[in-house]
Amino acid sequence: MSSGSAADIRPTVLQKIFYSLGQAAQSGGFDTAVGFVFFYYSVVLGLPGTLVGTALAVGLAFDALVDPMIGSWSDNIKSRLGRRLPLMIAAIPLTTIAVGLLFSPPPNLSQPLLFVWLAVLSVAGRSAISLFHVPYVALGAEMATDYAERTSVVVYRSTAGILAGLAITALGFSVFFADGGLQKPDAYPGFGWSAAAILFACMTACCLGLVRYAGTLPQPAPIAQPMVRRLPIEVKEIFANRSFRLLFISAVITYLAQGLNATLNSHSFVFVWMLKSESIQFITYAFILGLLIGVGAAPRIQVRLEKKDVVLIGLSLLIANWLVIQGGWLLGLYSPVGEAALAPMQINSFVAGIGIGFVSVSYPSMMADAADEHEHLFGRRREGLYFAGLGFANKAAVGIGVLLAGVALDLIRFPSDIGQTTGAVLPQDVKVGLVLVWGPVPAVIAVVSMLIFASYKITRARHSEIALALRPMRQAQSGD
Repeated sequence: MSSGSAADIRPTVLQKIFYSLGQAAQSGGFDTAVGFVFFYYSVVLGLPGTLVGTALAVGLAFDALVDPMIGSWSDNIKSRLGRRLPLMIAAIPLTTIAVGLLFSPPPNLSQPLLFVWLAVLSVAGRSAISLFHVPYVALGAEMATDYAERTSVVVYRSTAGILAGLAITALGFSVFFADGGLQKPDAYPGFGWSAAAILFACMTACCLGLVRYAGTLPQPAPIAQPMVRRLPIEVKEIFANRSFRLLFISAVITYLAQGLNATLNSHSFVFVWMLKSESIQFITYAFILGLLIGVGAAPRIQVRLEKKDVVLIGLSLLIANWLVIQGGWLLGLYSPVGEAALAPMQINSFVAGIGIGFVSVSYPSMMADAADEHEHLFGRRREGLYFAGLGFANKAAVGIGVLLAGVALDLIRFPSDIGQTTGAVLPQDVKVGLVLVWGPVPAVIAVVSMLIFASYKITRARHSEIALALRPMRQAQSGD
């Protein structure tokens, strides 16, 4: 039962801080740590790119498939801890162990066994993180019902995720990957277990800090029908909402572009721009600074512009990041290497960070608005399924992007043994193929996302109408 009106739920600053710590379980800690996996297995351990991409894509695909089930499950839980916290608590030890083992394969495994290890741990890690993250983001939508306050909750969450990512990046490059350690296999197990410990601490603090508050939020009566029967009906229902469809399709295409680009970051920095391992961290810091600025500026820009416009601006910045320097390099107009490439890459990543900051704040906030519209249209709240849909879009698309990146490495004949030699030089045709797949191809994909997303129609005024129509229903539920 909610304290106060169900139509005016606003968390305190302390509650938002505790809630924000859970973001270390996804884009902050988990995604930052796992971002090293593709390079580790393909370059350092020598597993062919197609096999690495396939193993990681299997994990993401399985994860994407279980997201709707987790969302429906959390929508139908009723407990003294609320609908979301029980699953989040159960996920903490599972995520911690899976992340540590992902970076600790047994030595001297054959390529088939190494592929199996990566695939199994990828499935386990992704499933565990979904068990935490799907109810976690749905909880964020429940914590605030106001159009602007929802963006505030996302800003807190995004900021904590950025800081967790910064901590893990600094830990990796300054402690484990310094002095060429990015290409040393012995550096990765310690990094993996250290990252797992950070995830454990942040997720635990999040759950402990919200134990009392989560139980006070509204809990609609669970549906008695078994999940195998109700889930197809629920999924069909959310896709009947045009706003959800547009958000979902646009997110799939955007995340596909991001996944393809991000997977090849380390390959490009090391083998095209010839940057040292310890220098790459400063590119990441520039990206994080841009991300912080983007996350902080998004709510202020939304005062003057619609959330949709903020997403379109963010995507435009991403496209610029993927085209300007890469295009200059491909045309032979600009080709710095070594330390001379550091500043240009920092500027490029700074711009990308601002763009992703705009998108990462606006997408979840808009999904919460679409969930309100769903309740208005169909009379049932589906936050869990809505954010499972956003999670599905992310993971399925990133999985495809990772798979395409792995296949692309093999198609351009990227040498599988190059990781054994620090300072090795790629043939020029391989460099050209790598830069094309890293920059211009994701840019073209992102343009398609912008064209689809342009017709999204929930504005500030439309959401006010929806909120006004829902107020009597929510007050009645609060009284019950």
